[in-house]
Formats: sequence, C-alpha cells, structure tokens
Amino acid sequence: MLAGWRTIGKHLYKKVNTVNRLAIRTLFFILITGSILAADKRPNIVFIFSDDHAPHAIGAYDGWLKGVNPTPSIDQLASQGMLFRNSFCTNSICGPSRAVIQTGKHSHKNGFMNNGDKFDWTQQTFPKLLQAVGYQTAIFGKSHLAGKPQGYDAWTVLPGQGLYYNPDFITPEGRTTIPGYCTDIVTDMGVEFLESGRDKDKPFLLMVQHKAPHRNWMPALRHLHLYDDIEIPEPATLFDKYEDNAPPARFQELEIDRHMDPHYDLFLDLVPDVQPEAIQKRQDRSAWMNLKRFTPEQLKVWRDAWDPKDNAFHQANLEGDDLVRWKFQRYAKNYLRCVKGVDERVGRLVKTLEEQGLTDNTVVIYCSDQGFYIGDHGWYDKRWMYDESLKMPFVIKWPGVIKPGSVDEHLIQNIDYAATFLDMAGAEIPEDMQGHSLLPLLKGEETDQWRTSIYYHYYEYPSVHMVPRHYGIRTERFKLMHFYEFGEEWELYDLEKDPDELNNLYGKPKYAKRTNALKTQLRDLQEYYQDDSDISEKPEQWQREQRGG
Repeated sequence: MLAGWRTIGKHLYKKVNTVNRLAIRTLFFILITGSILAADKRPNIVFIFSDDHAPHAIGAYDGWLKGVNPTPSIDQLASQGMLFRNSFCTNSICGPSRAVIQTGKHSHKNGFMNNGDKFDWTQQTFPKLLQAVGYQTAIFGKSHLAGKPQGYDAWTVLPGQGLYYNPDFITPEGRTTIPGYCTDIVTDMGVEFLESGRDKDKPFLLMVQHKAPHRNWMPALRHLHLYDDIEIPEPATLFDKYEDNAPPARFQELEIDRHMDPHYDLFLDLVPDVQPEAIQKRQDRSAWMNLKRFTPEQLKVWRDAWDPKDNAFHQANLEGDDLVRWKFQRYAKNYLRCVKGVDERVGRLVKTLEEQGLTDNTVVIYCSDQGFYIGDHGWYDKRWMYDESLKMPFVIKWPGVIKPGSVDEHLIQNIDYAATFLDMAGAEIPEDMQGHSLLPLLKGEETDQWRTSIYYHYYEYPSVHMVPRHYGIRTERFKLMHFYEFGEEWELYDLEKDPDELNNLYGKPKYAKRTNALKTQLRDLQEYYQDDSDISEKPEQWQREQRGG
C-alpha cells in the first residue's frame, strides 16, 4: 500500500510548481501516516506447523483413519474456516519443505534441496518482509534449517531434528536444555508470546513448529495407553507388492516389514543401558538416545507402559503377515498418539487467543511439511510423489473473511504460503517468489486463472530410505513421474480410476497421447520454474551398485 502512495506522490510532485510542493509534501505525509495507522488493523497470523502429519490422520479430511480421529481441535478449525483438499508439497522432506515456505521458491531456487544442505538465511524470506511492514515475528520449535533464524524478533529452535523428551534448544543466548515433552514445551513458548511477549501495538506472526509426529514417534507419557483397547484400521494397501510400479518402488528401504526396527522404532525391550542390533545400516537411533535423557521418574512410567505389551509380543511368537500386522499396530498407535499431543496443543493455542481477545483479528493456520505413510503400501516415511507423501494438510480460519465450513478443491502448494502471508499483511509480493497468494480462494472469489497442475522434484539420493531422485507433474486427474537417474523409468497414474496408484499406465498404447501431453506440460513447468537441476541419467555401473547388482 505504501509503495502505491509513493508512486502517486512522485507523479503529483512532478505536476505542480515549486510554490505548491510544500502542500503536496504535507498531504503526502498525511496519506502515509493514515496508511500506517490503518495497518494496525491488519490480521495477526498464527502458523501452527507439524512434521509428517498425513491428511488422512485428521478427522476433517475424512480418510480411512477417521474412525480413530485424534484431531478434534484441528477439525474445529476446519469447521470455523476452510479446508484445502488438494494441498501439496514441492519436495517431500523436512528441511527443504521449510525452506520453500520461508522463501516462496522451489528447492532449486532457494538452494536447500536435501536435509544435509545448509539454508542461506541471508536471502529474502517472508518474515523479513513482514518485519519491514511493521509486523512482530516469532518462531518456536523445529526449524531444521541450521543456523540462527533471521527475520524473527523472538526465536527458540530445536537443533536439527530435536528430541521428544527433555530436548535441547538453541536460543539467542545459547544452547539450553528444557525438561518436559517437546510438543508441550514448544506450545508453552507460543502461549507465553501471546500472553506477555508480544508488542500489543503491532500485528504479529507467530510460528509454532512441532517435531511431532516425526520418527521415532515417542508419545507423551499421558498418551502411552491411548488406543490400547482398539485395533487401528489397516490401509487397503498394507501388503502392496509394487508389482505394477516402476523399479524404484521395489528398491526402497521404508517397508514396515523389512525395514522398521522393532527396538529403535517400536521400543520393543528398549532400555537406555542396552544397545540392540539394528535392522538397517542407516538406523535412526534417536529414541534410544532420548531414553538416556529420561529422568528416573519418566523412565519408570515409560517402561511400566511397554513391559506388559512387550511380554505379550514375545509370548505370541508372531511371524509373516501376523508380524507385519503387529508392527503396523504398534507404529500406527504411536504415530496417532503423537498426533493427539499436537491436537491438544492446537486447542490450547486457540484458547489462549480467545483469552487474550485476539480471535476476531487473527488468522490461524494448521498444516504440516508433507504427508506421510501410515502403513499405506506397507510403508512409513515420505519422499515419494505418490499422494500419501505429496499431499499435506492445510486448514485455515480467518474470521470475517473465510466462510465457516468452506472446502476448497484448487491445487495449492507450499510455495504459496509466503505470498499469502504477505498479501494478508498488505505487503508487496516480490516478483521472484514463485507461489501465488491464496487470498482469492480464501475469499471465495472466482479464479479461472488458477494453476491446473503442480510441479514436484525430490533430490535426496542415495540416502536414508533409498527413494531415488524424481520429478513430476500432477493435474487434478493425472500424475506423471520420472526417476531420471535410472533412465527411462516413468510412472503414469489416472487418479480418478486408481486413487491408490497401483496401476502404472506408462507405456500403454491407449495412454500414449495423454503421456505426450503431460510430458509437454512437465517441460513447460520446468521452464516456468527455471529448474536447471542436473537431471542426467547415471552410468549403468552406478545404477547397478545402488540396486545391489
């Protein structure tokens, strides 16, 4: 808005003589001052962000886990605001997704393509731009971008992935350990900011970023017995054999059956003074390491909950599909227990907003960095362009703007968030941001110019879980993916007829015309987003080595 007044001011200034310029200066000052005062009515933004939360583990998304539903608070947000059914990430992995949100740019543009990369905090980010227009900014919890956050007036972040219990935090004053459960601690920081840490004369951005429900799915002590009396519904694809997929699906390392460790991932007989033999070379041992930080009181509650369950497992002597089913139940229950902890704290933040009289002028958003496999296709983790990993929740409440109970079907991505936040604040959206403001969708306006396809590119290979590099395009109905380092390994799915993506149509004559059209659209998107990544095929010897040949 101010930029617009400056343009008008310059135009007027050139048109008048010297005698009248003093009057123009006075008028221009009044206009600018009035704009600043009006900005005090700009909305506050509370951005609640979790890690690896699949939409089908949210009741409002009406997925196959709806009957278990651990998310009444998030569901209430959806009923009071808008739920996006086609919300997607650009690169399904923790750090890169966060970098995309900070910058409004794809991974190849912001420079953070893999979890092992280092984020350049000196580059343009939306919190810096909000600060420039008078917003107070704060971030608490998981950053996963390394280095000290820039663009925030207040911040306390986890180092790397962080721990669930008694975690370390990085603060402006240095590193410190805070006793308790991470989800609760991070929420407390957000509550404290709302109650006493904010400047009440400024609008604010508050980002509350949870570790949960990230691996190794350690629930709060209060939730250790949640779901003990029920069986979690199994996904229809729990025993998928990937017979019709391209080869990458058969060479991954994220199967509940072969790769999920009963000790490190599922806490079977796990105690701090014994290091079990691991299933995988790249085994995540963070749960076992976290146990070493438990207080004696915490450890007793923890082991008292698991010992009877572990004894029952040993007595059952399970194998084959029965063992897979046991592992799925143990995993899914812990995952949903972690989700329950997040949902409870979403409710606490919303209640604090009410108590502080902030509800009417505050946008509340709940989303995650990507989706997740909860046994779908027999998997856990993310990374793939298949929908369970690609789709991410996005629920937003904005009183007076969004019609309560709205559902939107447009294709949106995490590159859109930065532009949206800036638009809410009345700030200028930089031309180099690659996303689009969601405000027209939030207001229910007609948007015949909205995107009809999204672009995806995953880079982290060879690495944990061994999901190859791939890029692709998804439209409302079709999806085309290319695992380019392995040559002509493509997959094509008709999502209307095959929502579980079990029937690869690539190479079938009936779909040749559709395939060529999607390839053209894919190249257009790569050009549009200026993706100059190395997409060359690797030598055959390298390919054989990666697949154990």
